[in-house]
Amino acid sequence: MTLQTGQDAWDLATPVADARDNSRSDRSFVTALARGLEVLRAFTQTEGLLGNGEIAARTGLPKPTVSRLTYTLTKLGYLTAVERLGKYQLAPGALALGYSALANMRIRQVARPHMQELADYTRASVALGSRDRLNLMYVEHCRSQSSLMLHLDLGARIPIATTAMGRALIAALPEHERDWLLDHIKRQDEDSWPKVRAGIETAIQDLATRGFVTSIGDWQRDVSAVGVPLIAPDRTGIYSFNCGAPSFQLTRDQLENDIGPRLVHMVRNVEAASFGQ
Repeated sequence: MTLQTGQDAWDLATPVADARDNSRSDRSFVTALARGLEVLRAFTQTEGLLGNGEIAARTGLPKPTVSRLTYTLTKLGYLTAVERLGKYQLAPGALALGYSALANMRIRQVARPHMQELADYTRASVALGSRDRLNLMYVEHCRSQSSLMLHLDLGARIPIATTAMGRALIAALPEHERDWLLDHIKRQDEDSWPKVRAGIETAIQDLATRGFVTSIGDWQRDVSAVGVPLIAPDRTGIYSFNCGAPSFQLTRDQLENDIGPRLVHMVRNVEAASFGQ
């Protein structure tokens, strides 16, 4: 699976500005559709109720444009108007799109029993994610009954640059695609870039020599994890797995000498079962 460069800037940088650029250079690009989807993306797990002004601030779209888009999306069943609050929330029509995507993602069904087995063994959390702009989105998640891990679930987003799951995905990319992605990460936070770059460079070396990468307190001070990428041989997707827990629960030695190799073995089994290799 290769990242789409050039026009894929819409997927990473400032949406509205890139929409204008795309509409000029690509006659097949439908700016109105892109803007409507950007409105839907403004809603998150923690911000499920938004007014037109809040959506405009998040998307960079003019408020009159947002008003027309929310009206249209409400008429189509993708948004519901909460009139007493003067805000909107996602409607079943929008949820159906996400559930359909998950239901047709075969790797989730194949990976889940393997993930649960590893989660039970490690008494930790094991997740499967896919890139969403400069984040990884959880598309499957298993935890042991005794896990004290943060309560992330399906749809949760974690940063791509500082987590084990994200670093594993970055490290697996061909160099030219990786450089293009890293340029966007740098522009997102140039002050933190030297430290972020050092962590990614270590991850690239680790993936080449050990088959897995680590993040020990780099995303959140008290969270440690290992990550392993999976690029579908049929080019239908690029995924990443992690296994993590609070730092007091998993030592560096456990991560590097036990859990990391086990995660590599698990991912190879999932790859073979999913793609016949």
